[in-house]
Amino acid sequence: MRNTATPPHTFPELEALIRERFTDMRPQFQAGAAYLLDNPGEVAVSTMRSLSQKAQVQPSTFVRLAQYLGFAGWAELRALFVERLAGDPKAYAFKAKSIVRRSNSDNLVAELFSAQRANLDASEPKSADRMLAAARAMAKARHVHIAGFRAAFSISFLLHYLYRLFRTSVSLVRGSEGSIDLELRAFAAQDAVVVISFAPYSAEAVRVAEAAKEAGAKLIALTDSAVAPIALKADHCILFSHESTSFFPSMAAATAVAESLIELVISIDDDKAVKRIEQAEEALHRTGAYVAK
Repeated sequence: MRNTATPPHTFPELEALIRERFTDMRPQFQAGAAYLLDNPGEVAVSTMRSLSQKAQVQPSTFVRLAQYLGFAGWAELRALFVERLAGDPKAYAFKAKSIVRRSNSDNLVAELFSAQRANLDASEPKSADRMLAAARAMAKARHVHIAGFRAAFSISFLLHYLYRLFRTSVSLVRGSEGSIDLELRAFAAQDAVVVISFAPYSAEAVRVAEAAKEAGAKLIALTDSAVAPIALKADHCILFSHESTSFFPSMAAATAVAESLIELVISIDDDKAVKRIEQAEEALHRTGAYVAK
């Protein structure tokens, strides 16, 4: 089915259109669209047949998806991904580095570290150009609320801990003892809400994201897909990879994203943040938080 609407002219316009229409798409279109947005570098350098195998859809699905989005065909849609790659120097790392998969080696430690490096390499081109805008939203907010549940809790705790070293206007949404309703009531239009979640997505994380939008707060999603439930209506979506050779997901890239966000907020705050960090460290030493040498 051909959509007669004017097609997007830039990659950000394409991403916005897919996110807007995602919930109304048929399942095959959703699978194809999700793969395209989550692997933009690969789309620019791979054949349609190769992409369809990895996305587990028929090659013709990409053609029909392109037409549904207003393009004449696949080539016109793919051109936006090629343009994105050419315009972003960081994205060339995608072509220079092959993402490391599980090797045939019996060296488990080497495999685990290879997977962590691969996640970092895969995440940078996905997130680097989005992070400054997210950091600015956090720096501008009256109050920042941070939420992550289950495996994502460690990332939310890290963000909260680091942010609190130089700003007190931050809260960690815990939802313990059934308190999540009270915590969500604190969201306001001048706030920013950071939600961390990845597949399988936490129901609590989705609930926090929905509450943020209802309150008119800026929603910042740290997740593994541009069409994740917490990402579809997010003001800022930062992607990370969490592939692992073990039974649990890798948090290396998510940790790097969280630390990078904090560094960017500090750079925006400039000397004020540095001074607050110095004061926090002095207080920690003075109150005996650290063991004396």
